[in-house]
Amino acid sequence: MATYALVLFTFLALVSSQAFASDPSPLQDFCVADMKSEVFVNGLVCKNPKDVKAEDFFFPGLDKAGDTSKNPGSNVTLVNVQKLAGLNTLGISLARIDFAPNGGLNPPHIHPRATEVLTVMEGTLYVGFVTSAPEFKLFSKVLNKGDVFVFPQGLIHFQFNFGAVPAVAFAGLSSQNPGLVTVANAVFGSNPPISDDVLTKAFQLDKKTVDWLQAQFSNSS
Repeated sequence: MATYALVLFTFLALVSSQAFASDPSPLQDFCVADMKSEVFVNGLVCKNPKDVKAEDFFFPGLDKAGDTSKNPGSNVTLVNVQKLAGLNTLGISLARIDFAPNGGLNPPHIHPRATEVLTVMEGTLYVGFVTSAPEFKLFSKVLNKGDVFVFPQGLIHFQFNFGAVPAVAFAGLSSQNPGLVTVANAVFGSNPPISDDVLTKAFQLDKKTVDWLQAQFSNSS
């Protein structure tokens, strides 16, 4: 009996861990986020359904290109729950990504809470992701207009425009708030900075190079 109870408890723990490993599922038709609420929860508090309007489910402007003139030559227009309150509890968000020609880059980054599926609308992109330890295997592909590529949750990935014309992609993400950790910014642009002793040893660089890298990213994180 004790063994059965232990097995049952273990199974329920595993099921519960899977159930809470992603955005919470809605328990009603919708749960439009109340951006004015001061209550802090895992997610956002629901607005009173009587106060919900069509505008809560609407976001304009993804037809407009983002400014790609600044380094690294890309612009992400993210439509998450902060921009579109109706996404609350629905477990999805959307992004438009514009790339400058001849080297526009969405640099290596992670979405800690979402898988990303990307489709190219214009241009050509070189994309890829790297698996976790111990393999650190790179999966990469050149995408043309209409092609689709998926980036698993939590893995480092990137998109690069090596074409001579601007590129545009749209991405769906499996969270209302996917999060973003850009690798270089996080490592070399943290606030306060990570100790030189840590970075010189971790990256096998001299202190002068580490200081230079921190200076590049200190104002861009």
